Amino acid sequence: MTNTITPLRWYAVLAVVFFGILPATMVTMLVARGTTPGEGWLLVIGGVPLVICAVILLFRAWGTTDPELADRLYRRCMAFVAGADVLMLGGNALLKMTS
Repeated sequence: MTNTITPLRWYAVLAVVFFGILPATMVTMLVARGTTPGEGWLLVIGGVPLVICAVILLFRAWGTTDPELADRLYRRCMAFVAGADVLMLGGNALLKMTS
C-alpha cells in the first residue's frame, strides 16, 4: 500500500508558503506603500484570515495520525490558500485594471 499523504503534505506546505504567505505579504506591502487603489486594504482584510486558517489546518493535519482526516485537512488547507490567492491577487489585478 502506498502512502498518499506524504506528497500531499509537502504540496500543502509549498502551497501555503508560495501561494499563501508570500502573496499576502506582497499585497500587504503594496497597500502599505500606497501603490494600489484605495480599496486594496479590503483585499488584505479578506485574504489574510484565509491564509491564517490554511496555516492552522496545515498544522492540524501535520499532527494527526488518521490518514483520512489528514487528507481532508490538507485538501481544505489548499482550498483556503486558493481562495485567498484569487481574492488578493485577482482582486488587486481587477482594481488596477479599473483605475
